[in-house]
Amino acid sequence: MSAMLETPELPAVFDGVKLAAVAAVLYVIVRCLNLKSPTAPPELIYQDSALARFLLKSCPLLTKEYIPPLIWGKSGHIQTALYGKMGRVRSPHPYGLRKYLTMPDGATATFDLFEPQSEHCIGEDVTMVICPGIANHSEKQYIRTFVDYAQKNGYRCAVLNHLGALPNIELTSPRMFTYGCTWEFGAMVNYIKKTYPQTQLVVVGFSLGGNIVCKYLGESQANQERVLCCVSVCQGYSALR
Repeated sequence: MSAMLETPELPAVFDGVKLAAVAAVLYVIVRCLNLKSPTAPPELIYQDSALARFLLKSCPLLTKEYIPPLIWGKSGHIQTALYGKMGRVRSPHPYGLRKYLTMPDGATATFDLFEPQSEHCIGEDVTMVICPGIANHSEKQYIRTFVDYAQKNGYRCAVLNHLGALPNIELTSPRMFTYGCTWEFGAMVNYIKKTYPQTQLVVVGFSLGGNIVCKYLGESQANQERVLCCVSVCQGYSALR
């Protein structure tokens, strides 16, 4: 009896519980980080055309297998959480000039203009007209990073600051940006067309900006003049339609 009291079974049971808890945590980590998910090339859905073949030939990265960063790279949720909380470690700060445009109703629209830092690969004058996401502007990190990369590849960039988004720019009319208003974006594009009559345009919209630029291009045939292409990034849509 005394020997049995001296060697209780509780520690062994407790160690088993700890081992099970550790195993459960590891299982959750593996599932949440999608560590067992195989890598594969992206699935491309497109109509066979001369433009599609040209894009695939010009951008071979579209058909290559994506190899994400180790440990956390396979989980988009983890990447989004880390970026949203920490941001980029070293975000670039491109230098641009802020332009002010007075709208017919008295609103003051602003956009930032960034000149290219190198010659474009085809030797042409190409300007990216960029519409950021909801309540965003040219000072956001993802916009600065995108503009810096575009400048280094020979693109001029014009970035719209959504009406009411910049904290140091006062509203001069009783309204701010909306989901469907293309007035400020259209004013910026018209300024670029008049100031740089030889430039070609690449229209870029992020999230809410994707909705705005697509609406702008569809409002009038004239809005599509000198537009090489439109790129909509993470545009919102209704899954019920």
